[in-house]
Amino acid sequence: ATPLGLAAENGVIGIEERYTWSQSFFGGIPGSVGETSLIAIALGAMILLMTRIASYRIILGTLLGMFVMSSIFNQIDSDNPMFSIPFYWHLVIGSFAFGLVFMATEPVTSAHTETGKLIYGFFIGMLTVIIRSINPAYPEGIMLAILLMNAFAPLIDYFVVKGNIKKRMLRYAQ
Repeated sequence: ATPLGLAAENGVIGIEERYTWSQSFFGGIPGSVGETSLIAIALGAMILLMTRIASYRIILGTLLGMFVMSSIFNQIDSDNPMFSIPFYWHLVIGSFAFGLVFMATEPVTSAHTETGKLIYGFFIGMLTVIIRSINPAYPEGIMLAILLMNAFAPLIDYFVVKGNIKKRMLRYAQ
């Protein structure tokens, strides 16, 4: 079983009985190609960021959203074992890191405004943890979260632009 499958059954205890966090970080775990080595994904992220194909704002927003939602779930006393998974495990199990770097930062369907990119990423991170934790039949979540937020990216940009227009009108109305 993959670590994410073990987590769905027994939470963080199920993962830690079989694998260490460093094994997950370095890629010594079972899983699909591209989701098991955080080092390889980080190298890809650096290349995408240096060539300015990817936006650091989307990456930062997604990490913050995942941190916030997993921290909230960690505080809830629930029978659901996925609520016990801390943020640092969410980062290295499943395809969270892969989806974050190579799918969420795709420049065509993501948000285009700078503030919108942060909001877009934040909601991807939150939705990923929500989908992973609450839906036992669908233990992953990152790809569905990206797809849902791609549908809302134009709306996010619309409200960011409208907010900027409103601020400028208030600033120069005097």
